[in-house]
Amino acid sequence: MSPPPARIARRTELTVMSLCFAVIVFDGYDLIVYGATLPGLLEYQDWGLTKTEAGAIGSYALIGMLAGALVAGAVTDLIGRRRVLMIGVGWFSVAMIGCALAPGPGWFGLCRLLAGLGLGGVMPTAVALTAEYSRADRRSLNNAIMFSGYSVGGVLAAVLTMKLMPEHGFRVMYWTGAAPLLLVPVLWRLLPESASFLAARGRHATGARAGARPGTAAGTSRRHLAELFERRHLTPALLFALTSFLGLLLVYGLNTWLPQIMKSAGYPLSGSLLFLVVMNAGAVFGTILVAPLGDRLGMKPVTASAFLTAAVSITLLSQTTAKPVMYALVAVAGFGTVGTQIMVNAYVAMHFPAQVRATALGWTLGIGRLGAILGPTFGGYLLAADVDVSWNFYAFAIPAAAGAALVLFLPAREKAAVPAETGVKMPA
Repeated sequence: MSPPPARIARRTELTVMSLCFAVIVFDGYDLIVYGATLPGLLEYQDWGLTKTEAGAIGSYALIGMLAGALVAGAVTDLIGRRRVLMIGVGWFSVAMIGCALAPGPGWFGLCRLLAGLGLGGVMPTAVALTAEYSRADRRSLNNAIMFSGYSVGGVLAAVLTMKLMPEHGFRVMYWTGAAPLLLVPVLWRLLPESASFLAARGRHATGARAGARPGTAAGTSRRHLAELFERRHLTPALLFALTSFLGLLLVYGLNTWLPQIMKSAGYPLSGSLLFLVVMNAGAVFGTILVAPLGDRLGMKPVTASAFLTAAVSITLLSQTTAKPVMYALVAVAGFGTVGTQIMVNAYVAMHFPAQVRATALGWTLGIGRLGAILGPTFGGYLLAADVDVSWNFYAFAIPAAAGAALVLFLPAREKAAVPAETGVKMPA
């Protein structure tokens, strides 16, 4: 006797969320490992990196991510989201091997750029697949759990760097970043294809058997892009993009430079890396605890509060205080930065109607990646300028406060975003 459709749908929902979570763990590791190894790279005398050069290299992966997202968006309708995800994982894993073997900073930077190409297609694809296979009343929570993998990867990168880099150097951390190659066969075996891709090829029944939610996926065609910029969607689309710009500037700026900022403030290397662990752990636990409030209270107040929390906690970090208090503030800042961007992604998915949802996510993350590119470079110039240590924190608190203000102008709810079959009004 076959399992009932509801059980199949739930099982598939958990499978998709778990696999996408695993992918995002490696995505987070491969991005955050640069910030974790940056103190070691700056001390590596054979390369002689300056802080400005290190900031530029930190942005290369983000530039690659922007290009990779555009390429992935163009080919998704041709080969499907499942294949895009597998190709992206394999691509950035091989590029990490190139980083481990790089003879100089030039080759290292090029390999970081190439890694970004693979990473760029992974994140929006994982978000879209998770949303597509999630029940409407769990979409925000599932997205938060899946996306918390980014911070889990950050914790893993920082912990392994503390354990391995002092004895084996920075290269071992990039060899470890090739481990996701082992995940590709698992994705091939277990990950279902997007229902929208199957439907476009006349395979509706296959998507239905897999448990996809009708109406929750959308292509990225020109028609959908044109619809996104119609009058009723234009202002929210622009505001969400600017919000994501600020959110990702904070995420990648702090994940790249926090260990070095704390080292400049007088902490030893192990202590400065521990702050990176605490920040990403705070992002994981804070986001999972707060995400259900988005489904109950609406995403607008929750997202604005998260940005404001980041602004306050980062400002307070500028004041030297007891170490336990500093760790607590860093943990709260982790939720207010990484966690806030997770909220923004969920907010976009909940606000826009199904036919433009994937396009809206791609647009929002695409513009947001300009902030991601700016973050590491901005931090590099800041540290190279030898400003007072407190301004290393103020410079990131200001964008967080601006993000909180921007969220106040976002719409509170979009009824059209609710899948018709669920009868559930999704908060936005």
